[in-house]
Amino acid sequence: MKRRFRFITLLLVAIFVIGAACKSKSGQTDTTATSGMPAGIVVKTVKVNNLTATLLSSNGKLKVGDQEVTLAFNDAVGKSVDVGAVSLNFHMPPMGGMGAMNDVVTFTTTDTLGVYRGKVHVSMAGEWQAQLAYEGSAGTGKTTFSVTAQ
Repeated sequence: MKRRFRFITLLLVAIFVIGAACKSKSGQTDTTATSGMPAGIVVKTVKVNNLTATLLSSNGKLKVGDQEVTLAFNDAVGKSVDVGAVSLNFHMPPMGGMGAMNDVVTFTTTDTLGVYRGKVHVSMAGEWQAQLAYEGSAGTGKTTFSVTAQ
C-alpha cells in the first residue's frame, strides 16, 4: 500500500513540474490567438473615435535610435479592426535654438487584421507628441498623445 501511495505521489509531482515548465514564463509572448493583441509590450493605448489603438515595442518603451514598433487597432469588444492606411509621426516642437523635429514611422501590414508593423528612428530622448491618423474602411480618425523616448 505504501508503494502505491509513493508512486501516485511521485506521478502527481512529475505532472505538476512538467506542467509548470511548459507554461509561458511571460504574458508578453505571442498572444494574438487568445486576446487579439500582437506580441510585444504596450507602450501606450489610446482611444480614436470608437476604436482603441495600441502602440507596442519589444520592451514597452520608445527608445532613442532605430527600432521597430507595432500598432494594433481593436473595437470596443477587443476584436481586431483593419483601418486601412495608417500614419504615425513623433513630433517635438522647437526649443531654444533647435527647430521642430518629426520622426515618421514607416508601416507595413502584417498577416493579422488590424496589426501594422513599423520602423522609426527617434532622434533624441524626451517627450514627443505622437500624431496618429488612419483612413479606410473603418472611417477616418486622428489623435495626438504624448510618449517619452528614453
